[in-house]
Amino acid sequence: YPVLYLHDAQNLFDNQTSSFGEWQVDEALNKLFNQGDYGCIAIGIDNGGAKRLDEYSPWVNAQYGGGEGDEYMDFITKTLKPYVDATYRTMPGRETTGLMGSSMGGLISMYGFADWQHVFSKAGIFSPAFWFAGTGPVDDVRAHPKKGDTRIYFLAGAKEPEYVQTDITKVANALLSAGFTPNDMKFKV
Repeated sequence: YPVLYLHDAQNLFDNQTSSFGEWQVDEALNKLFNQGDYGCIAIGIDNGGAKRLDEYSPWVNAQYGGGEGDEYMDFITKTLKPYVDATYRTMPGRETTGLMGSSMGGLISMYGFADWQHVFSKAGIFSPAFWFAGTGPVDDVRAHPKKGDTRIYFLAGAKEPEYVQTDITKVANALLSAGFTPNDMKFKV
């Protein structure tokens, strides 16, 4: 099966553990299966609670922290993914492996996708907290040219602050300057 690595596992499957409302990932996968899609393995990675902002950003924000994103991505790519691929019937190639998250999870998903394109070819970037890292996401994407077939899905809520959509547009433009095409990306409000 393809594998999708999702951040903030506390919010993915159960309203009881969620701090912001359940994403209903299990229900969505069941619905897709009933429509004929064989689905994927969804791996939810719990955030570290008080360490969440540190884990989900390689960049340091003077007010909020950050700076441990490389260690977090190393854990996913060097410890978790090899374990998942050895334990389950996965399709381990980059073309069947994705990252997805919202807010800070969207920030680390964009970073992980850009910097680990040899591992991930797909990213779901929902309401990303690009503001947290200043110009970091734009600069990082520009520094990592496209390395194969990719799909990036950006999602923002229509009632979110305007800067969310503006920041997504800046990152999307940086992707274009790094060799990605409009067909590689989808943006929905």
